[in-house]
Amino acid sequence: MHGKFSLGQVAETIMGMNASTWARHANPWSGWSRLTALPLLAMAIWSRVWFGWVALAPIALVLLWIWLNPRIFPAPRSTDNWMSRGVLGEQMWLSGGHLTLPGHHIRMARLLSAASLIGIVVAGYGLTVLDPGYTVAGIATTVLSKLWFLDRMVWLHSDLAD
Repeated sequence: MHGKFSLGQVAETIMGMNASTWARHANPWSGWSRLTALPLLAMAIWSRVWFGWVALAPIALVLLWIWLNPRIFPAPRSTDNWMSRGVLGEQMWLSGGHLTLPGHHIRMARLLSAASLIGIVVAGYGLTVLDPGYTVAGIATTVLSKLWFLDRMVWLHSDLAD
């Protein structure tokens, strides 16, 4: 087990994820389009340079997109694809208190989550000081870590589905 508390579980609660929402989020269109969230949020935050306080509008729109994304697509007809299995594996990971998770998945998922968090910090710094290098490096680190994490969740899903 990976513990009773995790940032992922907090995010799941804030996002209001339930069985129906997870089923819809398993649609590959939801999973792949979700990857736009961080770059769009960074652009919305950066837009404060041009729009001042009006930049709160695009930020709010991106946050709405983040919340709506796992809800607007129908549940997939098939989950026999990489993204769907990754999303279903992530759901298993977050319900880890109810499942016995293999240790090799726990260690790697924690490492990739830490790498993603480092990317968020770097991107946040870049957005604070308006440095495109730090911003892009942070976003790239976060997105690549998330994709690797999803790949690990595909493996977890395969192990636990058997």
